[in-house]
Amino acid sequence: MGISNKTRAQMGESSLIRRMFEEAAALAAEHGPENVFDLSLGNPILEPPPEFKTELMRIVEDETPGTHRYMPNGGLPDTRAAVAESLAKETGLPFTGADVIMTCGAGGALNVTFKALLDPGDEVIVIAPYFVEYPYFIDNQGGKAVIARSEGDFQPDIDSIRDAMSERTRAVLINSPNNPTGVIYSEETLEAVVGVIREAEDRFGTEIFLISDEPYRKLIFTDEPYPFVFEHHLRTVVVTSHSKDLGLAGERIGYIAVNPGYGERGDFIDAVTFANRTLGFMNAPALMQRLVARLQNVSVDVDVYRRKKEFIYDALIGMGYECVEPQGAFYLFPRSPLEDDREFVALLQSKLVLTVPGVGFGWPGFFRLSFSVEDRVLEGALPGFEAALREARG
Repeated sequence: MGISNKTRAQMGESSLIRRMFEEAAALAAEHGPENVFDLSLGNPILEPPPEFKTELMRIVEDETPGTHRYMPNGGLPDTRAAVAESLAKETGLPFTGADVIMTCGAGGALNVTFKALLDPGDEVIVIAPYFVEYPYFIDNQGGKAVIARSEGDFQPDIDSIRDAMSERTRAVLINSPNNPTGVIYSEETLEAVVGVIREAEDRFGTEIFLISDEPYRKLIFTDEPYPFVFEHHLRTVVVTSHSKDLGLAGERIGYIAVNPGYGERGDFIDAVTFANRTLGFMNAPALMQRLVARLQNVSVDVDVYRRKKEFIYDALIGMGYECVEPQGAFYLFPRSPLEDDREFVALLQSKLVLTVPGVGFGWPGFFRLSFSVEDRVLEGALPGFEAALREARG
């Protein structure tokens, strides 16, 4: 019998990104790694900022007893307070450590949040294109992902969200800057989304949360201030991680922040703390918590990503590709020159360029590439992009 039928089916559906990563390894073995240009995986290319090493050495030399023992499931009080202080400065809202739970990355934060909120059969509205794991995170906790669509500029389609609402809707999940598009949802978009939430709450007599997944919040290429969600809706939860802004993807450190204006946030915090324990996370890694407590106001050099974005975006547009310019994160999501995005990704692969088909993000007809790679990879991929476009156009 082996593994469950459900898990087997999900493994087949969800492995597009990792499959391309494995294809890249096979191609590198065949053609030489210098001749293969892998843009498939969103792996942060920048090393942590210098302050990381300084703090790491300080903690390693600290011989205080109990440094690596169990702690409260919600995280170290000093770390929660440091995160809250940073959020208060950014948003102007009165965050305290009691509004923050430390988690094993943003993925852990989402699973914990869904565990706290969802009864079996409850629905979460997800806006396509979306991060490939969202439906599985929701399913993990007995929920159902209901997919809404975006407009042509990848701002959410408000009517589509309205149509997706039902009496079982428990939350709307947004991701800004977005993976895979790099689009930032505007203040006007957020207010429109919340307007639909309020309509549905009134219509069904329910309470609906707005969950904002923000691991790319500090990787922004525009001078406009980031539009925080808290002021738009009381039942707002932010989940995020330091995977990208501090280059710590492998360390699995993130947090949940609940709107300090939400009157029942104490119950929510208790629930996610319980879920942190019962899902087996127990608590976020102690060493990383102590580190990020002192790194809330530093980041990797975003200008490096900005330069990479400008290089590859300008090059593809110059060739004739169609693409919405990303405002943040480290991805491009161009339109596929062929109707079948899988077919075009295979064509690129034949030119030794690895990308991911848009169908994996719930948005066929497009493909995703990551520019979080060495410059030589971006430069080396250009002939393959040009040759594939010529061939696709006949």
